[in-house]
Amino acid sequence: MFCKGATFPSESREFRDARTGARVVQLTNHPSINHNLYFLTSSFTPDMKAVVFASYRSGAAQFFKADFPDGAIVQLTDVAGGVHGYSGVIAPDGGELFFTASGAVCAVNLHTLEERTLANWEGASLGECSLSADGQFIVTAMKRGGLNYLAVTRTDGSGGEVILECPRTLIHPQFHPTDNNLIEYAQDPAPRMWLIRRDGTGNTCLHEHGNEEFIVHETFLGETGDLIFTVWPYALKRMKLPTREISTIAHFNAWHISSNRAGTWILCDTNHPDIGLQLVDAATGERQTICYPSSSNQGSQWRKDRYALREDFEAAALHAERERALSWMEMKVDTVYGPQWTHPHPSFSADERWVVYTSDASGHPQVYAVELPSRRNC
Repeated sequence: MFCKGATFPSESREFRDARTGARVVQLTNHPSINHNLYFLTSSFTPDMKAVVFASYRSGAAQFFKADFPDGAIVQLTDVAGGVHGYSGVIAPDGGELFFTASGAVCAVNLHTLEERTLANWEGASLGECSLSADGQFIVTAMKRGGLNYLAVTRTDGSGGEVILECPRTLIHPQFHPTDNNLIEYAQDPAPRMWLIRRDGTGNTCLHEHGNEEFIVHETFLGETGDLIFTVWPYALKRMKLPTREISTIAHFNAWHISSNRAGTWILCDTNHPDIGLQLVDAATGERQTICYPSSSNQGSQWRKDRYALREDFEAAALHAERERALSWMEMKVDTVYGPQWTHPHPSFSADERWVVYTSDASGHPQVYAVELPSRRNC
Protein backbone atom coordinates (compact mmCIF):
# COMPACT_ATOMS: atom_id res chain seq x y z
CA MET A 1 0.00 0.00 0.00
CA PHE A 2 1.32 3.42 -0.97
CA CYS A 3 1.35 5.97 1.86
CA LYS A 4 3.84 8.14 3.69
CA GLY A 5 6.27 5.92 5.59
CA ALA A 6 5.53 2.80 3.55
CA THR A 7 8.66 0.67 3.07
CA PHE A 8 9.38 -1.44 0.01
CA PRO A 9 12.10 -4.01 -0.74
CA SER A 10 15.26 -2.94 -2.50
CA GLU A 11 15.02 -2.75 -6.28
CA SER A 12 18.77 -2.36 -6.68
CA ARG A 13 21.01 -4.20 -9.10
CA GLU A 14 24.58 -3.61 -10.27
CA PHE A 15 26.17 -3.94 -13.70
CA ARG A 16 29.02 -2.57 -15.78
CA ASP A 17 28.53 -0.14 -18.63
CA ALA A 18 29.13 -2.16 -21.78
CA ARG A 19 31.37 0.47 -23.41
CA THR A 20 33.19 2.24 -20.57
CA GLY A 21 33.22 -0.50 -17.96
CA ALA A 22 31.96 1.92 -15.30
CA ARG A 23 30.16 0.48 -12.27
CA VAL A 24 26.45 1.31 -12.44
CA VAL A 25 23.81 0.80 -9.75
CA GLN A 26 20.18 0.73 -10.87
CA LEU A 27 18.21 1.98 -7.86
CA THR A 28 14.62 1.62 -9.09
CA ASN A 29 12.92 -1.14 -11.05
CA HIS A 30 9.22 -0.39 -11.14
CA PRO A 31 6.89 -0.22 -14.18
CA SER A 32 6.18 3.48 -13.70
CA ILE A 33 7.91 6.83 -14.13
CA ASN A 34 10.87 7.18 -11.74
CA HIS A 35 13.43 9.98 -11.95
CA ASN A 36 16.15 11.71 -9.95
CA LEU A 37 15.79 15.25 -8.65
CA TYR A 38 16.49 18.11 -11.06
CA PHE A 39 20.05 18.18 -12.36
CA LEU A 40 20.80 21.50 -10.64
CA THR A 41 20.79 19.77 -7.24
CA SER A 42 22.14 16.52 -5.82
CA SER A 43 19.79 13.58 -5.33
CA PHE A 44 22.16 12.07 -2.75
CA THR A 45 21.85 12.89 0.93
CA PRO A 46 25.00 14.58 2.32
CA ASP A 47 25.99 11.44 4.24
CA MET A 48 25.78 9.38 1.02
CA LYS A 49 23.44 6.90 2.70
CA ALA A 50 20.42 7.48 0.46
CA VAL A 51 19.17 8.79 -2.88
CA VAL A 52 15.95 10.80 -3.03
CA PHE A 53 13.84 10.43 -6.17
CA ALA A 54 10.36 11.04 -7.55
CA SER A 55 8.10 8.20 -8.61
CA TYR A 56 4.60 7.88 -10.09
CA ARG A 57 4.20 4.32 -8.86
CA SER A 58 1.29 5.34 -6.61
CA GLY A 59 -0.51 7.08 -9.48
CA ALA A 60 0.81 10.61 -8.88
CA ALA A 61 4.28 12.02 -8.35
CA GLN A 62 5.54 11.50 -4.79
CA PHE A 63 9.02 11.53 -3.26
CA PHE A 64 10.79 8.38 -2.13
CA LYS A 65 14.16 7.58 -0.55
CA ALA A 66 16.29 4.56 -1.48
CA ASP A 67 19.09 3.52 0.87
CA PHE A 68 22.30 3.53 -1.13
CA PRO A 69 23.48 1.36 -2.75
CA ASP A 70 21.14 -1.57 -2.15
CA GLY A 71 18.73 -0.81 0.69
CA ALA A 72 15.00 -0.52 1.12
CA ILE A 73 12.82 2.22 -0.39
CA VAL A 74 10.72 4.50 1.83
CA GLN A 75 7.85 6.73 0.64
CA LEU A 76 8.43 10.28 1.92
CA THR A 77 5.29 12.11 0.79
CA ASP A 78 1.64 11.38 0.16
CA VAL A 79 0.41 14.75 -1.10
CA ALA A 80 -3.09 14.82 -2.59
CA GLY A 81 -2.71 15.52 -6.31
CA GLY A 82 1.01 14.80 -6.14
CA VAL A 83 4.15 16.89 -5.84
CA HIS A 84 6.24 18.70 -8.46
CA GLY A 85 8.66 15.85 -9.07
CA TYR A 86 11.56 18.07 -10.10
CA SER A 87 11.17 20.56 -7.27
CA GLY A 88 12.95 18.66 -4.51
CA VAL A 89 16.15 19.95 -2.91
CA ILE A 90 17.83 18.39 0.14
CA ALA A 91 18.82 20.63 3.05
CA PRO A 92 22.60 21.04 3.60
CA ASP A 93 22.42 19.06 6.85
CA GLY A 94 20.39 16.29 5.21
CA GLY A 95 17.52 16.78 7.62
CA GLU A 96 14.75 17.85 5.26
CA LEU A 97 13.62 17.76 1.65
CA PHE A 98 12.14 21.03 0.40
CA PHE A 99 9.66 20.81 -2.48
CA THR A 100 6.62 22.38 -4.12
CA ALA A 101 3.11 21.05 -4.63
CA SER A 102 0.66 23.26 -6.57
CA GLY A 103 1.01 26.68 -4.90
CA ALA A 104 2.73 25.51 -1.71
CA VAL A 105 6.38 25.37 -0.66
CA CYS A 106 6.77 22.44 1.73
CA ALA A 107 9.37 20.52 3.71
CA VAL A 108 9.43 16.89 4.86
CA ASN A 109 11.83 15.57 7.47
CA LEU A 110 13.84 12.74 5.92
CA HIS A 111 13.98 10.86 9.23
CA THR A 112 10.65 11.46 11.01
CA LEU A 113 8.62 12.30 7.87
CA GLU A 114 7.12 15.28 9.69
CA GLU A 115 5.87 17.75 7.09
CA ARG A 116 5.70 21.56 7.14
CA THR A 117 4.08 24.09 4.81
CA LEU A 118 6.40 27.07 4.53
CA ALA A 119 4.32 29.27 2.20
CA ASN A 120 1.20 28.93 0.10
CA TRP A 121 -0.03 30.96 -2.87
CA GLU A 122 -3.60 29.89 -3.66
CA GLY A 123 -4.25 29.22 -7.32
CA ALA A 124 -0.57 29.25 -8.24
CA SER A 125 1.70 26.69 -9.85
CA LEU A 126 5.26 26.59 -8.52
CA GLY A 127 8.42 25.27 -10.13
CA GLU A 128 11.58 23.73 -8.73
CA CYS A 129 13.29 24.98 -5.57
CA SER A 130 16.76 26.45 -5.17
CA LEU A 131 18.23 26.83 -1.70
CA SER A 132 20.50 29.68 -0.59
CA ALA A 133 24.00 28.74 0.56
CA ASP A 134 23.11 29.45 4.20
CA GLY A 135 19.97 27.30 3.92
CA GLN A 136 17.67 30.14 5.01
CA PHE A 137 15.85 30.91 1.74
CA ILE A 138 14.19 29.08 -1.12
CA VAL A 139 13.52 30.67 -4.51
CA THR A 140 10.91 29.32 -6.90
CA ALA A 141 9.29 30.42 -10.13
CA MET A 142 5.53 30.79 -10.03
CA LYS A 143 2.67 31.01 -12.53
CA ARG A 144 -0.64 32.54 -11.43
CA GLY A 145 -3.43 34.37 -13.24
CA GLY A 146 -1.58 34.49 -16.56
CA LEU A 147 1.50 36.17 -15.08
CA ASN A 148 4.85 34.89 -13.93
CA TYR A 149 6.67 35.55 -10.68
CA LEU A 150 9.74 34.81 -8.61
CA ALA A 151 8.98 34.03 -4.98
CA VAL A 152 11.37 33.73 -2.05
CA THR A 153 10.38 31.67 0.99
CA ARG A 154 12.10 31.43 4.39
CA THR A 155 12.94 27.88 5.44
CA ASP A 156 12.11 28.66 9.08
CA GLY A 157 8.44 28.81 8.14
CA SER A 158 8.00 32.53 8.68
CA GLY A 159 6.56 33.03 5.20
CA GLY A 160 7.40 34.06 1.67
CA GLU A 161 7.17 37.03 -0.66
CA VAL A 162 7.01 37.71 -4.38
CA ILE A 163 10.11 39.59 -5.56
CA LEU A 164 9.37 39.87 -9.30
CA GLU A 165 6.32 39.97 -11.58
CA CYS A 166 6.82 39.45 -15.30
CA PRO A 167 4.61 38.81 -18.36
CA ARG A 168 7.26 36.44 -19.77
CA THR A 169 7.83 32.89 -18.57
CA LEU A 170 10.34 32.62 -15.73
CA ILE A 171 12.27 29.39 -15.18
CA HIS A 172 15.10 27.78 -13.21
CA PRO A 173 15.89 30.45 -10.58
CA GLN A 174 19.08 29.60 -8.70
CA PHE A 175 20.77 31.14 -5.70
CA HIS A 176 24.41 32.16 -6.09
CA PRO A 177 26.58 29.43 -4.50
CA THR A 178 28.23 31.80 -2.00
CA ASP A 179 26.18 35.03 -2.03
CA ASN A 180 22.78 34.58 -0.37
CA ASN A 181 21.53 37.85 -1.88
CA LEU A 182 21.95 37.00 -5.58
CA ILE A 183 19.66 34.89 -7.77
CA GLU A 184 20.21 33.94 -11.40
CA TYR A 185 17.15 32.99 -13.42
CA ALA A 186 15.95 32.58 -17.00
CA GLN A 187 13.28 34.39 -18.98
CA ASP A 188 11.69 32.76 -22.00
CA PRO A 189 11.94 33.57 -24.84
CA ALA A 190 15.28 35.35 -25.33
CA PRO A 191 17.12 37.14 -23.87
CA ARG A 192 17.55 34.25 -21.48
CA MET A 193 19.95 34.94 -18.57
CA TRP A 194 19.09 37.41 -15.79
CA LEU A 195 20.38 38.33 -12.34
CA ILE A 196 18.33 39.78 -9.47
CA ARG A 197 18.86 40.45 -5.78
CA ARG A 198 16.88 38.50 -3.21
CA ASP A 199 14.91 41.61 -2.28
CA GLY A 200 13.81 42.09 -5.92
CA THR A 201 16.16 44.97 -6.74
CA GLY A 202 18.83 45.13 -9.41
CA ASN A 203 17.04 43.03 -12.03
CA THR A 204 19.59 42.84 -14.87
CA CYS A 205 19.84 41.08 -18.23
CA LEU A 206 23.25 39.44 -18.40
CA HIS A 207 23.43 38.80 -22.15
CA GLU A 208 21.37 40.37 -24.93
CA HIS A 209 20.59 37.85 -27.66
CA GLY A 210 17.78 36.76 -29.95
CA ASN A 211 16.01 33.46 -30.55
CA GLU A 212 18.63 32.50 -33.11
CA GLU A 213 21.12 31.95 -30.26
CA PHE A 214 19.61 28.95 -28.46
CA ILE A 215 20.96 29.37 -24.91
CA VAL A 216 19.80 26.78 -22.40
CA HIS A 217 20.53 25.21 -19.01
CA GLU A 218 22.58 28.03 -17.50
CA THR A 219 23.91 27.41 -14.00
CA PHE A 220 26.71 28.51 -11.68
CA LEU A 221 30.19 27.07 -12.11
CA GLY A 222 30.45 25.96 -8.51
CA GLU A 223 31.89 28.37 -5.98
CA THR A 224 33.66 30.39 -8.70
CA GLY A 225 30.37 32.28 -9.05
CA ASP A 226 30.74 32.35 -12.84
CA LEU A 227 28.00 31.02 -15.09
CA ILE A 228 28.15 28.13 -17.53
CA PHE A 229 25.58 27.59 -20.26
CA THR A 230 24.95 25.71 -23.48
CA VAL A 231 24.55 27.30 -26.90
CA TRP A 232 22.60 24.38 -28.28
CA PRO A 233 23.88 22.23 -29.89
CA TYR A 234 27.24 23.80 -30.59
CA ALA A 235 29.17 24.74 -27.48
CA LEU A 236 29.57 24.77 -23.71
CA LYS A 237 30.39 28.32 -22.62
CA ARG A 238 31.37 30.31 -19.53
CA MET A 239 30.42 33.81 -18.47
CA LYS A 240 32.72 35.59 -16.04
CA LEU A 241 30.87 37.55 -13.39
CA PRO A 242 30.65 40.45 -12.86
CA THR A 243 32.40 41.40 -16.16
CA ARG A 244 30.04 39.23 -18.30
CA GLU A 245 32.96 38.19 -20.51
CA ILE A 246 32.00 35.04 -22.43
CA SER A 247 34.44 32.30 -23.45
CA THR A 248 34.07 28.83 -24.94
CA ILE A 249 35.00 25.84 -22.77
CA ALA A 250 34.44 23.21 -25.47
CA HIS A 251 32.72 22.77 -28.82
CA PHE A 252 30.32 19.83 -28.53
CA ASN A 253 26.64 19.12 -27.92
CA ALA A 254 26.61 19.55 -24.13
CA TRP A 255 22.98 19.43 -22.99
CA HIS A 256 22.00 19.47 -19.28
CA ILE A 257 25.01 20.73 -17.32
CA SER A 258 26.10 20.96 -13.68
CA SER A 259 29.42 21.38 -11.93
CA ASN A 260 31.23 20.22 -8.82
CA ARG A 261 31.51 22.54 -5.83
CA ALA A 262 34.99 23.80 -6.73
CA GLY A 263 33.94 24.59 -10.31
CA THR A 264 36.75 22.50 -11.77
CA TRP A 265 34.62 19.81 -13.44
CA ILE A 266 31.41 20.01 -15.45
CA LEU A 267 29.03 17.10 -15.89
CA CYS A 268 26.61 16.82 -18.80
CA ASP A 269 24.50 14.52 -20.91
CA THR A 270 24.36 14.76 -24.71
CA ASN A 271 21.81 14.42 -27.51
CA HIS A 272 21.70 14.41 -31.33
CA PRO A 273 23.92 12.46 -31.23
CA ASP A 274 23.92 10.85 -27.81
CA ILE A 275 27.60 10.36 -26.98
CA GLY A 276 26.98 9.49 -23.34
CA LEU A 277 27.50 11.32 -20.06
CA GLN A 278 30.55 13.56 -20.29
CA LEU A 279 32.91 14.82 -17.56
CA VAL A 280 34.55 18.04 -18.74
CA ASP A 281 37.62 19.81 -17.37
CA ALA A 282 36.39 23.38 -16.91
CA ALA A 283 39.87 24.82 -17.52
CA THR A 284 40.89 22.89 -20.64
CA GLY A 285 37.65 21.57 -22.15
CA GLU A 286 39.05 18.05 -22.19
CA ARG A 287 36.38 15.46 -21.53
CA GLN A 288 35.83 11.81 -20.75
CA THR A 289 32.81 9.59 -21.37
CA ILE A 290 31.50 8.18 -18.08
CA CYS A 291 28.76 5.88 -19.36
CA TYR A 292 25.97 5.59 -21.90
CA PRO A 293 22.48 5.95 -20.34
CA SER A 294 20.78 5.11 -23.68
CA SER A 295 17.67 7.04 -22.70
CA SER A 296 15.19 8.04 -25.41
CA ASN A 297 15.95 11.79 -24.97
CA GLN A 298 12.61 12.99 -26.31
CA GLY A 299 11.60 16.46 -27.42
CA SER A 300 11.30 17.70 -30.99
CA GLN A 301 13.04 20.99 -30.23
CA TRP A 302 16.41 19.31 -29.60
CA ARG A 303 16.65 18.56 -33.32
CA LYS A 304 16.69 22.33 -33.91
CA ASP A 305 19.07 25.14 -33.01
CA ARG A 306 16.49 27.78 -32.07
CA TYR A 307 13.92 28.33 -29.34
CA ALA A 308 10.45 26.90 -29.75
CA LEU A 309 7.88 29.20 -31.34
CA ARG A 310 4.23 29.31 -30.28
CA GLU A 311 3.28 27.17 -33.26
CA ASP A 312 5.61 24.45 -31.95
CA PHE A 313 3.71 24.34 -28.69
CA GLU A 314 0.34 24.55 -30.45
CA ALA A 315 1.26 21.57 -32.61
CA ALA A 316 2.35 19.65 -29.51
CA ALA A 317 -0.86 20.53 -27.70
CA LEU A 318 -2.96 19.39 -30.66
CA HIS A 319 -1.04 16.15 -30.84
CA ALA A 320 -1.37 15.50 -27.10
CA GLU A 321 -4.93 16.86 -26.93
CA ARG A 322 -4.09 18.41 -23.61
CA GLU A 323 -3.28 22.05 -22.86
CA ARG A 324 -0.92 20.79 -20.16
CA ALA A 325 1.68 20.59 -22.92
CA LEU A 326 1.96 24.39 -22.87
CA SER A 327 3.23 24.43 -19.29
CA TRP A 328 6.93 24.25 -18.49
CA MET A 329 6.09 22.95 -15.00
CA GLU A 330 6.35 19.14 -14.98
CA MET A 331 5.41 18.85 -18.69
CA LYS A 332 3.80 15.41 -18.50
CA VAL A 333 2.82 15.31 -22.19
CA ASP A 334 5.11 17.94 -23.69
CA THR A 335 6.69 16.75 -26.94
CA VAL A 336 8.54 20.00 -27.63
CA TYR A 337 11.14 19.88 -24.84
CA GLY A 338 10.30 16.59 -23.15
CA PRO A 339 8.93 14.55 -21.48
CA GLN A 340 11.60 15.50 -18.98
CA TRP A 341 11.91 12.01 -17.50
CA THR A 342 13.26 10.73 -20.81
CA HIS A 343 16.36 12.93 -20.26
CA PRO A 344 19.29 11.70 -18.10
CA HIS A 345 19.65 14.99 -16.11
CA PRO A 346 22.93 13.90 -14.45
CA SER A 347 24.18 15.42 -11.20
CA PHE A 348 27.04 14.80 -8.79
CA SER A 349 26.67 12.95 -5.51
CA ALA A 350 27.45 14.75 -2.27
CA ASP A 351 30.98 13.29 -2.16
CA GLU A 352 31.40 13.85 -5.92
CA ARG A 353 32.39 10.21 -6.48
CA TRP A 354 29.09 9.19 -8.09
CA VAL A 355 26.71 10.58 -10.69
CA VAL A 356 22.96 9.99 -10.56
CA TYR A 357 20.86 10.00 -13.73
CA THR A 358 17.60 8.76 -15.27
CA SER A 359 17.16 6.41 -18.22
CA ASP A 360 14.10 4.83 -19.81
CA ALA A 361 16.21 2.27 -21.70
CA SER A 362 14.39 -0.54 -19.86
CA GLY A 363 10.99 0.68 -21.08
CA HIS A 364 10.21 2.83 -18.04
CA PRO A 365 12.25 5.71 -16.59
CA GLN A 366 14.45 4.38 -13.77
CA VAL A 367 17.05 5.96 -11.48
CA TYR A 368 20.72 4.99 -11.81
CA ALA A 369 24.03 5.94 -10.20
CA VAL A 370 27.37 5.53 -11.94
CA GLU A 371 30.69 5.53 -10.10
CA LEU A 372 33.29 7.96 -11.41
CA PRO A 373 36.73 6.55 -12.27
CA SER A 374 39.11 7.14 -9.33
CA ARG A 375 41.47 9.37 -11.30
CA ARG A 376 38.54 11.65 -12.08
CA ASN A 377 37.24 12.07 -8.54
CA CYS A 378 36.46 15.76 -8.24
